[in-house]
Amino acid sequence: MKKLLLAISLFALTVSAATADPVADRQALMKANGKAVGQLAAIAKGEQPFDAAAVLAALTTLNDDAQKLDVAALFPAGSDTGDTTASPKIWEDMAGFQAKVDKFKADTAAALATPPADVDGVKAALGVIGQNCGGCHELFRIKKG
Repeated sequence: MKKLLLAISLFALTVSAATADPVADRQALMKANGKAVGQLAAIAKGEQPFDAAAVLAALTTLNDDAQKLDVAALFPAGSDTGDTTASPKIWEDMAGFQAKVDKFKADTAAALATPPADVDGVKAALGVIGQNCGGCHELFRIKKG
């Protein structure tokens, strides 16, 4: 009976791994990041009042998602086709792309470790994080339309 359960478990794991969609996974992460950055931007622009809990939640989302950015898993060879705006430059310069991801990971972790205490702090944190996003998107993303 134990062998049967083990076999079923391994089969289920294999099927789920085989049907994983790195394009959909990375798009979901980027969408969540965009939403979190939007929340911070609204505070930085004065469209929303400073709310320490909201800032912490947005930074937590950014950091958690940044730490999930496993380049090998989310950008495997062959995942540059279909409904994606990932540039072929990712696969041409994987080391450069990994360096950008590593900087994003470090900067979001630092922002979360010392969350902003006011609007000016949000602006500063968003500036650093935004440079990461913009720099990576400029090099490694195909612009839409």
